[in-house]
Amino acid sequence: MITQYGIDNFLIMIAIGIFSIVLGFFLKNNLFIFVPLLIVGIILIFLAIWFFRDPYRDIPKEAINNSHIILSPADGRITEIVEEFEPNYLKTGTKRITIFLSPLDVHVNRVPMNGVIKYFDFIKGKKLVASLPEASSQNQQTLFGLENEYGIILFKQIVGILARRLVWDIKIGDTVVAGQKFGMMKFGSRMDICVPTSSNILVKVGDKVTAGISFIALLQSEKKHNED
Repeated sequence: MITQYGIDNFLIMIAIGIFSIVLGFFLKNNLFIFVPLLIVGIILIFLAIWFFRDPYRDIPKEAINNSHIILSPADGRITEIVEEFEPNYLKTGTKRITIFLSPLDVHVNRVPMNGVIKYFDFIKGKKLVASLPEASSQNQQTLFGLENEYGIILFKQIVGILARRLVWDIKIGDTVVAGQKFGMMKFGSRMDICVPTSSNILVKVGDKVTAGISFIALLQSEKKHNED
């Protein structure tokens, strides 16, 4: 399945790939032209299908029914877990979990937990290497504040050197469900999730995570403490 968030780019890459292959066959008597055109066309078609794929995900029912649970919003690898002040939405000390996406990862993004979108901002920043710590605050990004009865979190789509476009279809006031698709980052990037410092982090640096499947944290709210 091809994601709706990248269908325009997908069709352009497929069209160029097919054109390259067809042109190559018209010039097949010249191997020095035919072979490169054929290879380029096949590679473009393969990359289009691979990068814009949108595989089915069986979202854990536990996450849908339990608003404490925070799922990974992106495929990739955990590269940082640090405590830092979040100045935009939480406006307090938080734990930031960073997921780095390579061009080979699925780039469709998913909502990390149940709740209502309470905050949004788009920052037209830089395009530093996504793995650098300063990319979290300086790179071009979208910021989403999400709230439910157990707490609030912030998650960010962040571009890198290769990523040139962020796509999203959620807005302030939307009620969302854990694992729900909401957009994508095109051609390599990172996703940050800022959670309250009281949260129980379920992953460690180096872990590979899957959007809408992997549990990355649990909110430990005052409400839950009182019930305990």
